[in-house]
Amino acid sequence: MSDWTIGIIGGSGLYQIDALEDAQWISVSSPWGEPSDEILCGTIGHVRVRFLPRHGRGHRILPSSLNGRANIDALKRAGCTDILAISAVGSLSEDLPPGRFVTVDQFIDNTKGRQSTFFDNGFVAHVSMTEPVCPRLSKHAAKAVAKAGGECSDGATYLAMEGPQFSSRAESKLYRHCGAEVIGMTAMPEAKLAREAELPYALLAMVTDWDSWRDDEMGVEITRIIEQMNRNSALARKTVEAFCMSLPKKRNPSPIDHALSDAVITAPEQRDPEMLVKLDAVAGRLVRQA
Repeated sequence: MSDWTIGIIGGSGLYQIDALEDAQWISVSSPWGEPSDEILCGTIGHVRVRFLPRHGRGHRILPSSLNGRANIDALKRAGCTDILAISAVGSLSEDLPPGRFVTVDQFIDNTKGRQSTFFDNGFVAHVSMTEPVCPRLSKHAAKAVAKAGGECSDGATYLAMEGPQFSSRAESKLYRHCGAEVIGMTAMPEAKLAREAELPYALLAMVTDWDSWRDDEMGVEITRIIEQMNRNSALARKTVEAFCMSLPKKRNPSPIDHALSDAVITAPEQRDPEMLVKLDAVAGRLVRQA
């Protein structure tokens, strides 16, 4: 067994992983509330896997109601060293047709009112999101799509919208003007929270539709999205297996493993003891040193 423990966050349409061996669902409690579901633990080849369906089994949780803090905290408590998130998205680019996969390398956060940090008064930290994803995980993910028989583009800007409604045509055109290439409802604040938890994070986006910017298209229809989503999810399951099998047995350290080292501002003697207890998994390195 290698020293990788990969957290897989399954988006719309991805609620199981067929290749998982010795699979069992375990409940992981978090001081940040209830995660979306139990975590499915097992192995694929030499890699330990922790799978969390983002919307819960049966897709029962709205994007705006997701408890991102509890989800990331639970995955960290389950031993994850890295996270590969998979999300259904709409396309804002002619180069990304429905059925195409793409690795995301940048984000525009247009969500409202979501809990986007583990930190608060009494323990203040500011992590860098200049490069918000792990490039080595993204490269492995793109290669895995190809091995699974799909097409994957390299690098896209993801606009995170609130939802649950889809974009108006005017909004969709505005997002294109802002430089966004895909649009979804779930990757923020998920990616921010993963960085705060010192977990290298990559996002593999599965394109389901053209969003609403094309004047000659009817716009987003859920029935067509579900049809494409089902086709995408079969490829996604194969991709997860190929991704895990292709990882080297030795996991070399990532700079993201120490993302908090220069991020915490609060002086040690001023840190809130109650916050330290809640951060025992997310910021365990620093808590133990306090």
